[in-house]
Amino acid sequence: MSSIRKFQVTFDCADPERVARFWCEVLGYVVPPPPEGFATWDAFDRSLPPERRGAAFACGDPSGVGPRLFFQRVPEGKVVKNRVHLDVRAGTGLVGEERLATLRAESERLIALGATLVQVLVADEYNESCIVMQDVEGNEFCLD
Repeated sequence: MSSIRKFQVTFDCADPERVARFWCEVLGYVVPPPPEGFATWDAFDRSLPPERRGAAFACGDPSGVGPRLFFQRVPEGKVVKNRVHLDVRAGTGLVGEERLATLRAESERLIALGATLVQVLVADEYNESCIVMQDVEGNEFCLD
C-alpha cells in the first residue's frame, strides 16, 4: 500500500532568515510563530549558543497545503548550478503575449526584492514562455 508523504524543501545558504523572508514574499508563505515560551524568533535565537544563532529559519504555506521551506546556514558558498529548482507558477493558464507580460511583471516585483533575472525563454513550438531567475543568494528558480 502506498501513501503520500509530506516533505519540506531545504535550502543551504549563508543567511537563512534573509533567504526565507525572500521566499515568503515570492510564494505568499508565512513565518510560523516562535516556539512556546518565546515572544519572538529573535528572543528564541538569543537563547541559543552563539554558534547556533541565525543558523536556521523556516516558512510555510499559511493554508498548510504546500511544503514547508527550511533554510540552514552552511559554511561554503554556492559554486554550481542547482540540480533541483522551484518552478513558481505565475502564468498558469496564460499563453503568448499575455503570459509573457504576466511573467515579466512578476519578475520585476521579484527583482525589487533582490532576485536576479538570468534569462527570458520565449515560447517556441514546444514550450510556453518562462523566465529563469536567481534568489537573493543565487539559487536558480523559474517563473512559468
